[in-house]
Amino acid sequence: MTRPTTSTRRRDQPPPRTGSSEQDVLLGFLDYLRASVAAKVDGVPEPQVRRAGVPSGTNLLGLVNHLTHVERSLFLGEHVRSWPATFRAVDADSVDVVVAGYREAVEEANAVIAAATDLGGTSWRPKASDKAPTLRWALTHMIEETGRHAGHADILRELIDGQTGR
Repeated sequence: MTRPTTSTRRRDQPPPRTGSSEQDVLLGFLDYLRASVAAKVDGVPEPQVRRAGVPSGTNLLGLVNHLTHVERSLFLGEHVRSWPATFRAVDADSVDVVVAGYREAVEEANAVIAAATDLGGTSWRPKASDKAPTLRWALTHMIEETGRHAGHADILRELIDGQTGR
């Protein structure tokens, strides 16, 4: 294992300064975490980006792929057939393709969020086959989900090359 040195450590980014509305604050923190997750795969070569760092099989690219599916499910109303399968990126997809897919899902989710006018409403989500939760709940859950996996990504990245920080 490579030990981190001053030159391999990343500087931590401070929490975001956001607008004054509840929606701005929630989205600001979510975007901060999303950027942290995407940055964790930056510069990690194949096959290390797909290599399981723990016995469960969790790997960096799989985490990004999973979060893409969560974004699409929660904010866009898309159905996920198998949640365990989302933790593995398709072998044919490059790191750039997976990260671009994540960024696209985030962009589409943010458009849905921006169009919503009521954090307490349940009719904000397109293509929902079931009743949507409130947007407030969805944003809070996505912050929790992304934060949890950002922590996993922090550890996996440090195990690969010693890089730390957000």
